[in-house]
Amino acid sequence: MKRVPLVMVLVAMCAAMACHSEKKPEVFKIEEGFVESEDNVLIYYKTFGNGEPLVIVHGGPGASHDYFLPYLIPLAKTNRLIFIDERGSGRSTKLDDPSGYTVNTMVEDLEAVRVGLRLGKINLLGHSYGGVLAQAYALRYQDNLDHLILCSTFHSTKQLNAVFDKMKENMKPELRRRIDKMEQRGIFGRGKDYAKHRYSEEYMLAAWGEGYYPYLYGRRPDPNFDPLAMGNMSWDLYREMWGTHGEFVVDGNLRNVEYENRLESIEVPTLITVGDHDQVDPSISKDMQAHIKGSTLAILPDSGHMTFVDQPAMFIHTVDRWLKNSK
Repeated sequence: MKRVPLVMVLVAMCAAMACHSEKKPEVFKIEEGFVESEDNVLIYYKTFGNGEPLVIVHGGPGASHDYFLPYLIPLAKTNRLIFIDERGSGRSTKLDDPSGYTVNTMVEDLEAVRVGLRLGKINLLGHSYGGVLAQAYALRYQDNLDHLILCSTFHSTKQLNAVFDKMKENMKPELRRRIDKMEQRGIFGRGKDYAKHRYSEEYMLAAWGEGYYPYLYGRRPDPNFDPLAMGNMSWDLYREMWGTHGEFVVDGNLRNVEYENRLESIEVPTLITVGDHDQVDPSISKDMQAHIKGSTLAILPDSGHMTFVDQPAMFIHTVDRWLKNSK
């Protein structure tokens, strides 16, 4: 019998082991902490992923970054994700004086995070109210941006309020009468002492559970959606910014958001996404695209306001492909 040299045996064994060895799983370690803003507000951040920094700002106003998870996690494969909780929201500092909750102060908070984490130029994604904040940041700190992504957002409170007027007109008459009655008698200051500074359960169910719901989801409604759980927010912030007269009119300090005549100054590559039956109607996104030179508009089918829940794979692919192709 012919003897096989030992070195060949060892080579064959190594090759076999290599064939059967498993690829080492990639690990995404989470870093979290707080960055102090110029007026001593602590802004919570959470970051993980590989690639260029993609800062993500949430809506509400007064929600937190939590509603993005787990839907945006796949973006971590090609981006370093930085989620924040805006001042007064989530884990960030709450203010004694609600007048400190403004778009301008939150722009400075966002800049403090960029500087504090030494991110350099960033890509910035804002959803809903977060998109308003992202636009305001671009209008003030455009030199610090590489890319801007505006998701289901608005640039004009007047246009948004007109959308809400139509939304109420299209409601079933019984629902519209019920909502109007609650709004006319006042939607705060009712019920138990602990509940007087938030919407009543009756109003939450009517406004969010019936009025908004057709515009929130489409293809894949969140099976855990609970209108009452949406009430877990920063109410003093919400009232200061959104207003006190109900869901279907913005009359807080966000009424000053009128960026239409300023959007032409944005020159960084910009992607605008919106659901085809979004709470923030696609007509607003189309108008934004018309004013931001060279911007790209993606209308996601069978989607409401929560596009990344309705169409998670399509949303991730749209953002990733656009970031790659617009470098």
